[in-house]
Amino acid sequence: MVEPKLATVLNVNDDDANRYLVNRILEMAGFRVLEAATGMGALLMAEQHRPDVIVLDVKLPDISGYEVCERLRKNPGTASMAVLHTSATFVTSDKKVRGLEGGADAYLTQPFEAAELIATVKSLLRLRHAEQVARLRAEELAEMDRRKDEFLAMLAHELRNPLAAIMTAIGILERKPTDDAKETRMRGIIQRQTNHLARLVDDLLDVSRITRDKVELRTSKLDLLDVLRQVLQVARPIAESRGLGLEVSMPPGPLWVTADATRLEQVFTNLLDNAAKYTDGGHILVRIEQVGVDGSAKAVVRVKDTGIGIPADVLPYIFDLFAQADTSLERSRGGLGIGLTLVRKLVQMHGGDVQAHSEGPGRGSEFVVKLPLLSEMSTPATSGRVSDGRRGRRILLVEDNSDARQAMRDLLELWGHQVTVAPDGLQGVALALTQSPELALVDIGLPGLDGYRVAEELRSRVGNSIRLVAITGYGGPEGQDRALQAGFDMHLVKPVKPDELDRLLSSL
Repeated sequence: MVEPKLATVLNVNDDDANRYLVNRILEMAGFRVLEAATGMGALLMAEQHRPDVIVLDVKLPDISGYEVCERLRKNPGTASMAVLHTSATFVTSDKKVRGLEGGADAYLTQPFEAAELIATVKSLLRLRHAEQVARLRAEELAEMDRRKDEFLAMLAHELRNPLAAIMTAIGILERKPTDDAKETRMRGIIQRQTNHLARLVDDLLDVSRITRDKVELRTSKLDLLDVLRQVLQVARPIAESRGLGLEVSMPPGPLWVTADATRLEQVFTNLLDNAAKYTDGGHILVRIEQVGVDGSAKAVVRVKDTGIGIPADVLPYIFDLFAQADTSLERSRGGLGIGLTLVRKLVQMHGGDVQAHSEGPGRGSEFVVKLPLLSEMSTPATSGRVSDGRRGRRILLVEDNSDARQAMRDLLELWGHQVTVAPDGLQGVALALTQSPELALVDIGLPGLDGYRVAEELRSRVGNSIRLVAITGYGGPEGQDRALQAGFDMHLVKPVKPDELDRLLSSL
């Protein structure tokens, strides 16, 4: 049987009689005792033997106990040791305060009873043990959090590859009309559920990054109404497929904000998706207005539904992580309970706020987003629209997933582009050197030579005569920054929607 480890106490006192007396008290109580007669000796013993508690007299012949304690706290190797100051002369309250503020954990005035000394040492040992347990637990949680993030990143990559293939395939089918009503319904189901699954994957990763402040906004001056029109264009057919009316009220003029368009789309897509999901019949009202005057003006976006409502006891926590309005056992509404957490975090990052209102179950809900508007002096001048630059291009597609590669190739060829494909990075570089494509769509997670190295090779050997677009299952600003550093012109996250890819090709 392993003997339990004795707690070690370092007794520091220059008075031989006092030091001997304290040694005996501690030894009789079952502690292992070390001793030192000077401050420098105490520092050396603490560094070499790592005692659990240091009983430290304030008055020492070389340096004071106050300085010894301060040096112990500054040294990472001794900073966690419990320190008990003792003194027969420095006993006024200001001296005790100085000792405690200097890092001591307790203070005893000599002479003290043996029982008082033992009880104080045991109390410090309990405190030190609790701190060690808390520190170890914090380290374990940090390691678990790191592994969770690695798992989520890998999960997203593995999910996004098949999602990319499905989304591209349905994009091709949509461009071939059918008279079969059942087939049309099935296509719609596949498209809606694929889009829904892609949003869940994005939300799951984003909430992990946002709660750890790992997301940076890529802001520019933009018209909030344009963002909302994009969101409503997608949301309207979803609402109509569920038998819901969608009423929209917008002001005529632009509402200029400094914002990340992608993140604002995420905010309003989540709110509209929630409204549709929690409304079995009736309608959704979206109202946008401007309040306030120049300098303090705000855009107010209201998303109101006639759905199941929010109970009063749930309403204060509706933006908390994993909170759900639908708490029934069957969980018929679906969702992960993270969408509204993302909404609040993203709105706050834009300098705005979001509130939820409901009169109770069965009486609908309203979410109100307020965002600061730019002053009229800083709003950009309007200009004409960019003309459509779509034409047939020579495109190199480097993708190791065979289904995603074939679906993307078919879609690009359907649009009139000349497409060359490669299943890995080495073949991709070789084809780029011999075929001279105008554009290369390159997956990042390639065997042999990954996408970053492909970009670096092409930039060094071909230069800027080729446009490089990274397409990856690994999302996040870190991946985008690394892609741009490697030489890519743009960074897209799988699954890439056909319309998004079409806009990209048209803008090159």
